[in-house]
Amino acid sequence: MKILVIQQKMIGDVLTSTIICEALRKEYPNATIDYLVNSSTRPVLTENPFFDKIIEFKNQYRESKIDFYHFLVSIKKSKYDLVIDAYGKLESNLISLFSKAPKRVSFYKWYTQFIYTQVIHRASEPITNASIAIENRLRLVFPENRITSEIIKPKIFLTEDEKQIANEYLKSNHITQNKPLIMISVLGSSPNKTLPFKYMAKVIDEIVSTTGANVLFNYMPNQEKDARTIYNLTNYKTQKHIHFDVFAKSLRGFIAILSHCDALIGNEGGAVNMAKALNLPTFTIFSPWIIKKDWNMFEDGIENDSIHLIDIKPELYVGNSPKKMKDQSLELYQEFSSEYIIPKLRNYLTQTFT
Repeated sequence: MKILVIQQKMIGDVLTSTIICEALRKEYPNATIDYLVNSSTRPVLTENPFFDKIIEFKNQYRESKIDFYHFLVSIKKSKYDLVIDAYGKLESNLISLFSKAPKRVSFYKWYTQFIYTQVIHRASEPITNASIAIENRLRLVFPENRITSEIIKPKIFLTEDEKQIANEYLKSNHITQNKPLIMISVLGSSPNKTLPFKYMAKVIDEIVSTTGANVLFNYMPNQEKDARTIYNLTNYKTQKHIHFDVFAKSLRGFIAILSHCDALIGNEGGAVNMAKALNLPTFTIFSPWIIKKDWNMFEDGIENDSIHLIDIKPELYVGNSPKKMKDQSLELYQEFSSEYIIPKLRNYLTQTFT
């Protein structure tokens, strides 16, 4: 049996959807499972044993209709028996249709349901603490009566060499185990997923004053200027704990460094998902427009906790659609002051590091 799983989104989505592959490996232990993802997300998948091959969806397929057509032909030639489309957009619709697989499964959309032999209706409320993101993906594989018993947590796999190289790099920068090491997700993937800089600086001040930890910053290379701005907004005592120049040159390198941290704290996004996949404690600050119950994976209020503006000012959300909240995200962030975040963060830090 040959199976293709499609997830062409960002790192967090691609990592989360690895649970589909793991579920399929359990359900069809002798099957060949391929995972189709954007090329940029490959580093979170290396060494994962739950699929046989990574198929990269390259940028050139979006830029050239001819190249995309040739890619579709290669998918058809692979003769898949089952395609699970967790992405559900035009590209993956065409890939699924062109595959000619006898069984094609995706989430229900009225305008694409004819492409698939089976469509799954997303649930709107979670039934476990795994989150809707986890549960709905498992619905692509298991019937409803098995969801609670088949919960799977996304996982990242590192080699011992990768972990050792990261450890030596930290030591060469005078970061040792005599203090906690905390990774800060200082910036989100976009402004509407990023806590205002002045509030993040206060959060980092609180982390250092409460724990005395060494601090690393996580951000994309093109965000260095903004990360430096946040660093400059922290107080002098905090800055002595921040190792700003300790920064991985690759995503895989970042994951290896992250594996040596004691926690990750900061903006919701791919870094939080990676930390959870490494079984690290996390404290997540959600963007005001992100639906918390969709992505607060495996939160228990102890090891993994979070805060959202809706927790503090629920009245702001009465009668407002997610689209409206997204459009107003920058204004809503001004309501999400560090003075509301710090009390809950302080409790989390105290129970995690004392």
